[in-house]
Amino acid sequence: MATVRWSPPPAERAVGLEFYISSAPGVPGRLKMSPEEFRVRELSSYPLPDPSGPYVVLRVESRNWEQHELASAIARRLGRPPHSVQWAGTKDRRAVSERLFSYRGELPAGDLGLRDVAVLESYRARDGLVLGHHYGNAFDLTVGELDRPSTEAVGALEQVTMDVRDAGGFPNFFGLQRFGEVRPITHEVGRWVVRGDLDRAVDVYLADRPIGGVPGPGDEPRKRYAEHHDPVRALAEFPREYRFERSLLERLARGDRAERAFRALSRELRTLFVHALQSLLFNRWVSARHDAGLSLTAPVAGDRIVRLARDGTVRAPDAVPVELDNLPECRELVARGRALLAGPLVGYETPADRSSPGELLDRILDEERVDRAMFRVPASPEVASRGAWRAVSVPLPPLAISPEENRVRFRFALPKGAYATVLLREYLKSGAVAGATGVRSSRGF
Repeated sequence: MATVRWSPPPAERAVGLEFYISSAPGVPGRLKMSPEEFRVRELSSYPLPDPSGPYVVLRVESRNWEQHELASAIARRLGRPPHSVQWAGTKDRRAVSERLFSYRGELPAGDLGLRDVAVLESYRARDGLVLGHHYGNAFDLTVGELDRPSTEAVGALEQVTMDVRDAGGFPNFFGLQRFGEVRPITHEVGRWVVRGDLDRAVDVYLADRPIGGVPGPGDEPRKRYAEHHDPVRALAEFPREYRFERSLLERLARGDRAERAFRALSRELRTLFVHALQSLLFNRWVSARHDAGLSLTAPVAGDRIVRLARDGTVRAPDAVPVELDNLPECRELVARGRALLAGPLVGYETPADRSSPGELLDRILDEERVDRAMFRVPASPEVASRGAWRAVSVPLPPLAISPEENRVRFRFALPKGAYATVLLREYLKSGAVAGATGVRSSRGF
């Protein structure tokens, strides 16, 4: 009997999410109908309070704020330099999020006076935050517009839970947010950054309107800029709230070359472009591995594994090479929950090899027309990446699924780096089409 497989929608396939690990159809529904229905709370390693410490730590709750925009807004309110506010983890824009920020300076006099932002706590600390300085996130999500009564939906959703549990977890894809929920463009900017063509990178950021984007007030100005490439005219056309685009245009308007204009963006944002390209390559490698029939949980020779601490977090960024002589030991560590199979976040130190996983990666790099050495980024070396390793699959966490009036509520926690939307896509399969033997989709570019 033929196995039914489900084909993800084009927007997902375009960034490498080319399969579902579960075969159950799930229940189509709508996530993020409002920010209040997507709540996320950062589970963080709080910097220790120190009354004489040089840092201030803020715990804030925000609604509908993108990470970089919120950090910049906080810096402006505090009279701090634009890039002086740091954070541990990046959150969804369309959500109600509780998260931490830190900066060097004085405690705020009161609330920040920012729309839809509340300061829940502030204190002095000896140390500030750095990216990754947290354990994970707790989610409380509501899905609406179901195609059946909510009590019936819960039963169907439990079938997906069984599938994901039997598979050993769900693919640790980077979600659509990584590439831009409103305008999925960050990986394409990153492609030109690592190739050293900052003229093209800036042009893509200012003008490209990719398939799958959400219509917005910037669409027409982008279209016109693509035609006239006049930064002075574009400054009069781009909405005031498009601060990052306007920062680039202001530099271009005064005669700066693209390389100098690009530095008007924060280092965090410039680095995000490179990371987004790495994320695309990782997603495509995971999909290619699945398509080749290789396990997403059990290592083979040529793989890497990352060891886990007692609390389930990755113990160290270094990954252990899997070779024929240590393959049984590595598989035993994974089976005991002491390690996870890891995939490459490609950088200039990512090793090449002739194993099956290595050949898959080389094929993808050839198709994307990038290579490892490009991640030294000579045109912008401050965003260079030596590469890293990321768990290929995430064990299914304890999950509460409960019916509400015309809706279903999900509550769970995930380790840092894992996307709630990637787990939820297994349950919703919105836009998915079944095929008797599956559909191997095009990449969507």
